[in-house]
Amino acid sequence: MTFTYPKHEKLKSQKQIDLLFTEGKSISKYPLRLVFVPVELDKDEKIKFGVSVSKKHFKKAVDRNYYKRLLRECYRLNKHILLENLNKPYALMFFYQSKEAISFSEMNEKTIHLFEKFIKEIQS
Repeated sequence: MTFTYPKHEKLKSQKQIDLLFTEGKSISKYPLRLVFVPVELDKDEKIKFGVSVSKKHFKKAVDRNYYKRLLRECYRLNKHILLENLNKPYALMFFYQSKEAISFSEMNEKTIHLFEKFIKEIQS
């Protein structure tokens, strides 16, 4: 198993991002939120993934970038949970929704719970 976040997994298409916000479903595990929608992807890709941190909560770009890095790292370390359980491709957007600062270990734990909740949601 490789713990990478390659370019082909990054959510960059404006059409897919718009689709996420218009038709996507959402689940959350405070302070994280995951918005997802099934999509058509090339080849054997299963996931397109993006992260976002609100300017409303973190005014300084340095702080927003720090939390985006943490979110990407949590995804990178735990994406195997998603890949093992997905039967069709999804576009996912990961949000940090709080002014409160949490540690990486807390965020990682909440990410695992959120991914497990996502898997239950799509399987039901």
